[in-house]
Amino acid sequence: MIIDAHHHFWNYDPVEYAWIGDHRKKIQRSFLPDNLKNEIEGTDVVGVISVQARQAVTETDWLLKLAKENDFILGVIGWLPLADLGLRHFLEFYGSSNKLCALRHVIEDEPDPEFMLRKNFNEGITLLKHYRLAFDILIYDYQLPNTILFVDKHPEQIFILDHIAKPKIKRNEMSPWKENIRELAKRENVYCKISGMTTEANLYNWNIDQLLPYFEVVYDAFGPDRIMFGSDWPVCLTAVSYKEWIKVVKEFISKISIHEQIKILYKNSITAYNL
Repeated sequence: MIIDAHHHFWNYDPVEYAWIGDHRKKIQRSFLPDNLKNEIEGTDVVGVISVQARQAVTETDWLLKLAKENDFILGVIGWLPLADLGLRHFLEFYGSSNKLCALRHVIEDEPDPEFMLRKNFNEGITLLKHYRLAFDILIYDYQLPNTILFVDKHPEQIFILDHIAKPKIKRNEMSPWKENIRELAKRENVYCKISGMTTEANLYNWNIDQLLPYFEVVYDAFGPDRIMFGSDWPVCLTAVSYKEWIKVVKEFISKISIHEQIKILYKNSITAYNL
């Protein structure tokens, strides 16, 4: 069985989803639960975790509504104003939801390179463990050094690194991403998603041999207990189909034990997100 630990829904609007630019024309349309049900039909995917695509409380409300209406949505990674003085009130309200399993902030787009080290942001992060909420880290590879400093401030908080920190796969560059990933992985409260790799490669000319060394770095760093499968659907569709990405990840893990494969494809998501 597979849990897809990373996908998105949206009712497409060019203003609300400005990040879906013309280089992503293929996904400039709405993607909703019925679309995803069609994608996972005939696969081993038994449940999914829906991730915010807009930084708005209304996004969290909407995803939780979809989760309530669709049993295959096992959890929601929402957005709340983590740097806001009123965060505790939001957490009291949303913390009672049995589907809200984590929060995320789009750190990769913050113009301030020190954003994740800001006092008010970190004060918000300190509250999450009291509500059993994980935090998804969305960054580019060059933000890894500050991410290590950030994570070190919160040794009791569960973190999940999205998209293996978006290394420069298109350029076949391994360093300093490789060294920073290994350092970050020394923190046992950090997990990593095997997702978003094809969209960091050449969209139209990637191959599994190009991706494999990056997976191997992540596997060696985090081990089978702290990595998990994610599709990044529908963003992935700019480079790979849903079913093809499943095949790629299964090829990545084909040489390890069945027990370890089950952890990566299923069990680790349950543990990390307290599903």
